[in-house]
Amino acid sequence: MNKNVINTDLSGKVCVVTGAGGVLCSYFAKVLARAGAKVALLDLNEEAAKGFAEEINSEGGIAKAYACNVLDKAVCSEVAEKVLADLGPCDILINGAGGNNPRATTDKEYYESGDIDADTKSFFDLDSEGVGFVFNLNFLGTLIPTQCFASQMLGRKGCNIINISSMNAYTPLTKIPAYSGAKAAISNFTQWLAVHFSKEGIRVNAIAPGFFSTKQNAKLLFNEDGTPTARTGKILAATPMGRFGKTEELEGGLLFLVNEQAAGFITGVVLPVDGGFSAYSGV
Repeated sequence: MNKNVINTDLSGKVCVVTGAGGVLCSYFAKVLARAGAKVALLDLNEEAAKGFAEEINSEGGIAKAYACNVLDKAVCSEVAEKVLADLGPCDILINGAGGNNPRATTDKEYYESGDIDADTKSFFDLDSEGVGFVFNLNFLGTLIPTQCFASQMLGRKGCNIINISSMNAYTPLTKIPAYSGAKAAISNFTQWLAVHFSKEGIRVNAIAPGFFSTKQNAKLLFNEDGTPTARTGKILAATPMGRFGKTEELEGGLLFLVNEQAAGFITGVVLPVDGGFSAYSGV
């Protein structure tokens, strides 16, 4: 844990993290546990979540993993009841489940004459079910857990929700129209929820990570010989700080937003952690 981040004490709090079997959200779970929270790690891949929960427990934290399909409200509600019985009512919900799918991705950045008939996946070849899957995973995968866990926050002070948006929400990236649109929906939904729950005292904010190099996206960013791909060149050229983010650089924003003393009057914001990407016009 970075000792220079804000001093956030989450002792006695119960934090629920969806998508906790992945790189970034498992890290969020560890950060929250180190701040004193009891953490529920939810993921479709229960084994992955269990591995990270065991790491937290071995460090002296309190964590438990749960298999959860965030697109199935009945399952999500059942998991919410299990978390309530095991750890207590949810104080902080991190909606980290999401992702893209090749069926909703074009092969090329720009349509060129003849692509509609060529051996390439153009806009006209996008699979409607694939597009629907990406929208559902990101949007409904945030809405449904919020329904299941925010009900435990009602009538209690100091509760808040953090959604995970993206740079796609500011300006759509090429090749991934469904994912870009879905993340834009997350930013909008964050604002909607912030207003909807404002009288109940539940704060709702989002973090929009820029470009981070992880094991999950390494093949997209680097060639087998370790040299950067053409897409990496574009990303870094559009990032004023000229580098990828480090996972631990998301820690300060997360701990700030969940801290009632530091951010108690902040709700409905989307915080970019992006090295200036969202601010740069390219000129």
